Formats: sequence, structure tokens, C-alpha cells
Amino acid sequence: MTKLGLNIPNFGPTASPGEMRDWVRFAADHGFTLAMMSDHVAVTPDVAALYPPPFYDPFTTLAWMAGYAPDGLELGTTVIILPYRHPLLTASMTAALHDFTDGRFVLGVAAGWAEDEFTALGLDYAARGRMSEEYLAAIRAALRQETTSVSGEFVDYADVATGPVRRTPIWVGGTAPAVLRRAVRLGDAWHPNNAPLDWLRDVGVPATEGVAFCPRMRARVGPRSTPGTGTIDEVAADFRQLIEMGAEYVVLDTNPDDPSDRRPAADDRRDLAALAARLLR
Repeated sequence: MTKLGLNIPNFGPTASPGEMRDWVRFAADHGFTLAMMSDHVAVTPDVAALYPPPFYDPFTTLAWMAGYAPDGLELGTTVIILPYRHPLLTASMTAALHDFTDGRFVLGVAAGWAEDEFTALGLDYAARGRMSEEYLAAIRAALRQETTSVSGEFVDYADVATGPVRRTPIWVGGTAPAVLRRAVRLGDAWHPNNAPLDWLRDVGVPATEGVAFCPRMRARVGPRSTPGTGTIDEVAADFRQLIEMGAEYVVLDTNPDDPSDRRPAADDRRDLAALAARLLR
């Protein structure tokens, strides 16, 4: 049976520890298996236009959440931006979260899109694909080996103790052809976000055969604009298409395209509860 995930807003003027705690409780109370959150490090103008400050770091916040998350609820990232952190740091934080959650942590990763943020962090935006490829391979090795060494274009180290081995699932986000190949080669799942349903069925899912299909899609009751929006019946029908494609997890996301369209959390939770009831019956 497909499991439901929920993307918890960890940014914006209404974000607070108490609000995020309420989201975790809501997820557990309404049949969601997984609670996830996203990642930005520098809220530059291109980021703030979509994700206004404050932006809570996902690793720190999820480690805090692990202390009170209900038993059985999985936690994860959708997604962290691979080039923003040294792979040994990412692997170390992932290993800690794996242990703090009794193995119920999912590491979702992607190459990133915000050019100004890359500049603010002193990173080469044009090299983000190559850097992500190298970093992801290094992270995977660090999680799955007792000792790891890398000699690459961006990182170089030898005989670093990273054990014990942890089998944290790695979900690779994105829809570019190189990303699909990266998901198959280095991931445990492909994790596209708001991709067209026809393209997923005809291109994305066949191209990533061999790894789990774990999409994230907008879930907003209101005017119909994209998949995942519209009436309760329309939104549920869109998510059922993902389930019929073989999705192992489906992550519901109430985040709008424009921050000014964000609704009170109570309204989002009401609609998500209705959707979860439809999809889990």
C-alpha cells in the first residue's frame, strides 16, 4: 500500500517551533507515515520570493523533532541541496538523524536551483550538477562503509572513519535527464516535485525503473490550476494516478507558488485530513 508523506513548512513568518510541532502531531494523527521539510541556507532575493524568512535548517529542526515525534513516524528532507554542505558533514548529520529516529530517517537530495544563493555561499552554480554527483556518491559511501576515501574534483580525503554502516534511504529529487540517471545509479528512490502526470507516466517512471517512485506534489483545495489543485475529488484523483503508477510514497505539499497565497495552517490541515481519509481508505 502506498504511504502518505507530508511536507511541513519550515519557513515563512508563520513558521515557529510550536507550529511545526503541531504539523508533526497532525501527520501522526491522520495516517501519514512520513513528515518532511525542505532546505535553503542563504535566503537571497530569489529564494525569499518563494520561501520568505525565517528558514529553519532541516537537519537541526528534524533532530529537535526526533525527540518528540510519535513512535513510527518517519522524518526526512525534501530536499537538501547537495553542494551547500561538505559530503562528510551531510553524512555525519544523516547518520545522527538515522540513530535519533531509530532508522526512520529519509535523506532527500537535489542539485539546487537558486543561483544567487550559490553565489552567496561562494559556490559555482554552473558546476552544481558535477558537484552533486560527486557529493552524493561520497555521502552514500560514507553511510554504507566503515571507512571511506574520496579523490575527486571537489573533495579529497582518505581513511575517514564513518561507520557503523547505516542504510538510510536516499531519495534523489529533480526531473532533468541527468537526475534520472543519478537516481538509478546512486539513489534508493526518485523524488520528483510537481511534475506533469503524463510525463511521469510516459517518461520519468520508465526511466527510473529499478528504484522506488516517491513523488511530491502540491495538494491545495481551490481553483484548478495544476495537478494537485482543485476540488477534493480532483485533487484525490490526481494523487490516485500517482498511486496507480506504483508510488511507494506520495508526499503532499500545501505550499503555493506565491507566498501571498498561503492560507492559515488550520485550513490546510482541514483539507489534508479530508484528502488523507480519501486516499487511505
